[in-house]
Amino acid sequence: MGLTYLEVEVAGPATPGDAEPVEFLVDSGAVHSVVSASTLERLGIEPLEADGTKVVRRKGVAVFRYGDRIGGADVVFGEGGDTNLMGATTLESLGFVLDPLKRELRPLPMVL
Repeated sequence: MGLTYLEVEVAGPATPGDAEPVEFLVDSGAVHSVVSASTLERLGIEPLEADGTKVVRRKGVAVFRYGDRIGGADVVFGEGGDTNLMGATTLESLGFVLDPLKRELRPLPMVL
């Protein structure tokens, strides 16, 4: 299987018009997305809490935009050496799911 990369705009919830493009490795097995701390701080995103037992990272909330889709999701403040990673909650907030065979995004069926 190959790796799937995607360029998505990220912004702070208070200033969704001030977005910055970020290249992500898409990982549907990850829960949260990871964005470098320097990018999140530049966007004015504040950490809300630190969480985890093995690796501790700060966490906040970001706005993600891909094409005409926009969604908000938790984001982890990546440290040096961390890869920007798009997790399942961000994919879902944008209305997508990763097709594991074709390694491309598919619209997420909305079931109420």
